[in-house]
Amino acid sequence: MYEKYWKLKESPFQNTLDTRFLYHSSEYEEAYARLNYCIEGRKGGAILIGEYGAGKSMLCEALLENLNNSHQYLPIYIFYPRLSPQEFLKEIFSQTRKISPPENIEALDLIHLLEKEVFYRSKDENRHPVVIVDEAHLIENIEVFEDLRLLLNFQSEGQFLLTLLFIGQPPLIEKINQLKQLKQRLAIRSRLNHLNKEEVSKYVTYRLSVAGNKEEIFSPSAIESISIHSKGIPREINNICDMALLAGFGKKSQRIDSKLVEEVSQDLEKVFT
Repeated sequence: MYEKYWKLKESPFQNTLDTRFLYHSSEYEEAYARLNYCIEGRKGGAILIGEYGAGKSMLCEALLENLNNSHQYLPIYIFYPRLSPQEFLKEIFSQTRKISPPENIEALDLIHLLEKEVFYRSKDENRHPVVIVDEAHLIENIEVFEDLRLLLNFQSEGQFLLTLLFIGQPPLIEKINQLKQLKQRLAIRSRLNHLNKEEVSKYVTYRLSVAGNKEEIFSPSAIESISIHSKGIPREINNICDMALLAGFGKKSQRIDSKLVEEVSQDLEKVFT
């Protein structure tokens, strides 16, 4: 709607998993490197923690793109973790073998089926299964964690036959802490924190450049205001910037200043108060 007015090729602040718009902050780079190290080193597992809107799912999407572009790995992405232990294991099987396991299969038989038809077959195919559990803090049944931990018992020649990556919000830490054996297997841990003021500026500039911007749209004071109201949360930055561009278009503004950002931010906050 406002793209032509601001000389943009597309909307720069959509809250979608488009990795073209992924800003590589220092924390993102470190978190990605740790997860990648876990995968390439055939480690048992890793955990990534971040508040809502911190960019965990975007990082996860970038990781999946990389895995899908490599024949060395077999990515298994579970984005809906509110499953029973049996459903979790069936989902792993279905994603890897493209068929569903027998409907009434017993839990132990299912684990043996995974061992034979997924893990050892993948090893023979020179592919390493990587199970990514997004929004893992939403796992309700503690037995899910136990069953996934048991899968790490499958090893060959001193290496795990799969890698588990748990990605979620801080409550995930409390759940993992209840399971000492699983916690010990998740030796690689990282956290995505909020962006600081300087990173917010770079984030906004980067996303605008991807969308085709060649001029300064947001004033320095506007960026400072965005940083304050968004608290450095990428999803909130997107919301504020998107509405600021829309409001600026409506007012035929030449630039987005702090006053406009303040107005937009207050309007967004009013909706939830």
